[in-house]
Amino acid sequence: MSDKTEDVRIGRVRPLISPWVLAEELPMSDAQEACVATGRRAIEQALSGKDPRVVAIVGPCSVHDPEALLDFAQRFKAATDPLRDAIIPVLRVYFEKPRTVVGWKGLINDPDLDDSFHVNRGLHLARQVLLDVADLGLPAASEFLDTTLGQFYADLVSLAAIGARTVESQVHRELASGLSMPVGFKNGTDGQVDVALDAIESARHAHWFPSLTREGTPAILQSTGNPHGYLILRGGKRSGPNYNAQSVKDAAAQLARRQLPASLIVDCSHGNSEKNPARQAVVLSDLCDQIQQGQEALRGVMLESHLVGGNQRLQAGEALRYGQSITDACLSLDETIPLMESLAAAVRSARL
Repeated sequence: MSDKTEDVRIGRVRPLISPWVLAEELPMSDAQEACVATGRRAIEQALSGKDPRVVAIVGPCSVHDPEALLDFAQRFKAATDPLRDAIIPVLRVYFEKPRTVVGWKGLINDPDLDDSFHVNRGLHLARQVLLDVADLGLPAASEFLDTTLGQFYADLVSLAAIGARTVESQVHRELASGLSMPVGFKNGTDGQVDVALDAIESARHAHWFPSLTREGTPAILQSTGNPHGYLILRGGKRSGPNYNAQSVKDAAAQLARRQLPASLIVDCSHGNSEKNPARQAVVLSDLCDQIQQGQEALRGVMLESHLVGGNQRLQAGEALRYGQSITDACLSLDETIPLMESLAAAVRSARL
């Protein structure tokens, strides 16, 4: 029996590129920076209720094929450009996939889809994707799952999300307190809203926490607090869907009682669609009705959508269908565009 105590269960170690080197290799242009900054300001204005438009966060469950994502982005932008008086289109660009047990962990962790875990290649791909999205003039939204990887691409993100599995995590609340963009906090996996409200409050305060500098050096960072934290209703395993008028009204009242902005986003997928992608249309139709009936707290919606509806399994040796999700099932883009038009019509009718 060995008496070794260090790294007993570590099999291999690979060097990690620094955020600064990656940014040097894939720099952001002035035009791209302006797109990200403009997107952040527009989203902040809408989510805080100062802009009557609704933020529409749409895109695949997770990115596995950058080419297909950019194809989706171009078509989505062309279809929603005429709707910008009523909605703010934001592309969902999620690189990390939380797993209940095991499975593909996302483009950054396993860009080759074969358990080779070429993380440095994944970081290059992720940053390039966001640069290309900015070139299209679309703001990007992404979930921050790993608390250090954001340093490699956060400068290109206009809206951040903290997921249902991590909303109770102290380190994710600390991370959110220092992020440079608005952050949406999902209710817990069981449907509890209180944990997300706690997270919003926590992130509004200053924190000290360990992270990486842009140069890749371990450091203790002090945040100043993020005043732009917002609730995302996504349903739950125990509570069921929480997109209906009473749930939205109750959530807005809870926010107001805590003296937090009574503005929220509804995720039309996950628990609210009960994992049936077609039900996202039902959810969005209900939200449109609520907007037309004067519900001012509804400031954003999220949909999972890709070029091809449904999803497919990632199988070794089998070709993948272009433009179809390999994680959660999505609506097709053709099914999604009429929903965006309905949302815009509801906003125009009620708020413009």
